[in-house]
Amino acid sequence: MNSISRGRPRRFVVTSLSSDAHTWNLVFLQLFLEERGGQVLNLGACTPDDLIITECRKARPDVLVVSTVNGHGHIDGNRLIRKIRQDAELADMYAVIGGKLGISGDSDAHFGVELMAAGFDATFEATTARSDELVSFLECLAVGPVGRRMLSASEARGGHAA
Repeated sequence: MNSISRGRPRRFVVTSLSSDAHTWNLVFLQLFLEERGGQVLNLGACTPDDLIITECRKARPDVLVVSTVNGHGHIDGNRLIRKIRQDAELADMYAVIGGKLGISGDSDAHFGVELMAAGFDATFEATTARSDELVSFLECLAVGPVGRRMLSASEARGGHAA
């Protein structure tokens, strides 16, 4: 099992979006991150944008992990990340989103690019991303602060960064 926390444990806020009532994905992510040495605050399902922002201000996570299953991730995620990047306290916080970013499967790949352009540091589309890509991204962060940079899951497979 890989460690995503070298030195002090990495802190994560895990959440879904305001329109997404699924919880199994959040429990899975929490366990996935905790088993690798992370400390996790799980905000649960149907979380309003303002609550996510408030809790991120309080918790000061190393990474906000947004998970979506209902296919509206590209809509709700775009709105959320724009608010986060406009917030002076959170503008430099790492933020990733993954799951069903749209409702059309493989043809939703363009949503990842759009979400990164809006401000997410990495995107993981359910139909194409692998769990090792999330681990690789988080291990890069565990090395130490390197400054925010845009990264796509496809970059790990030889794709492109925004």
